[in-house]
Amino acid sequence: MKLETQYIKNPFDHLLNCQYERISETNLKVILPVQPLLLNTVGYVQGGIISLLADLAMGNTCNTFDKDENSLQSVVTVDLKTTYLKGATGEFLSADANLIKKGRTLNHLDCNIYNDQNELVAKANGIFANL
Repeated sequence: MKLETQYIKNPFDHLLNCQYERISETNLKVILPVQPLLLNTVGYVQGGIISLLADLAMGNTCNTFDKDENSLQSVVTVDLKTTYLKGATGEFLSADANLIKKGRTLNHLDCNIYNDQNELVAKANGIFANL
């Protein structure tokens, strides 16, 4: 059974050209093509962009669309921690987000960010509040 991939309609998606793939009810992957605009002066993807990618992936993983067919968000970020492990370079970055615990008010998620060589470049975890 192929899962439908819905995601929050966000203006950043048009700017960043993100691609979403629902793996399971608790797992979502987001691919971000690396563009020159996203690089810092050393040539690595800016840390804020990596954190944004993790936030998009985790927020969309726990987002529910059962009440809103317009793909508006049903969660907001309460806490987000990103740990950078390696300078991020390559053609694209891939965020692999997993829902660890879905609660009545708070959801806990983990996210790994990989480069196009499948090397782990960052890890993030977040807490998202249900609206």
